[in-house]
Amino acid sequence: MKHQLPTSDQDFVESLIPQRFPFVMVHELTEYSENHLVSGFEIKDDNIFIQDGTFQASGLIEHQAQSVALHTGYKYYLLGKDAPTGYIGAIKSFEAESLPKTGDRLVSEVTILNEVMGVTLVDIVTKLNGGVIAKSQMKTAVK
Repeated sequence: MKHQLPTSDQDFVESLIPQRFPFVMVHELTEYSENHLVSGFEIKDDNIFIQDGTFQASGLIEHQAQSVALHTGYKYYLLGKDAPTGYIGAIKSFEAESLPKTGDRLVSEVTILNEVMGVTLVDIVTKLNGGVIAKSQMKTAVK
């Protein structure tokens, strides 16, 4: 069955990334192109990155990295292949303007800047209620 976008089919979204519960930090795939992806994530109170009702910066970084993995996973899905396992190779920059709370819904936009020999350089912007709360630039590598 071919999945249409946007999708919040949790089983499908999770099939595109290597992480499994309780470490899944993406719930929705809204937009995809060769150099672009938009993901969504609703923060639940049982999330492992919640501390006193606040989603920690480490959770934001993991959400952003999983959004990149989602891009790779969906690309491989369209090619009819299993997605490779990926890793954060380097975080060039990360800025968090504010930290979201339980119940908040994050929207992250991934822009692929460069992809060479399995190493991808990306810009990621995470928004909450339309306002930017975090930005990063990272390199990811596939196994």
